[in-house]
Amino acid sequence: MILDRKTRRVVGVAFAPGKVHDFTPLKRSDARMIPEILFLGDGGFQGVQKLHPNSRTPKKKSKHHSLTREEKAANRELARQRILAEHVIRRLKVFRILSERYRNRRKRYGLRFTLIAALYNLEYAS
Repeated sequence: MILDRKTRRVVGVAFAPGKVHDFTPLKRSDARMIPEILFLGDGGFQGVQKLHPNSRTPKKKSKHHSLTREEKAANRELARQRILAEHVIRRLKVFRILSERYRNRRKRYGLRFTLIAALYNLEYAS
């Protein structure tokens, strides 16, 4: 899901049938981001820097190296900036069709997701 931070509107959605990794629909979509736009992703988008250089994802600790104080502070700042997206996801999941198992035709999932995003834009976005 792509959001505009100023207006809090859902600008675009990407999805895939079945259980797939968060990053997969973005890689498969035809949407290309403008290089000047800042992409803020969660841990599921590790490696997005290869597709979009102007992006930030949290730094993960490895098995043998823990995070430094600066890296932890950077992760907290990124989380503060991303909280808007999490709030929008919460609002969208009020519609049970997005929060539970989808039991209708898969062909129509994209249409329904887009319609729910449009309803959100009408109701909550300023």
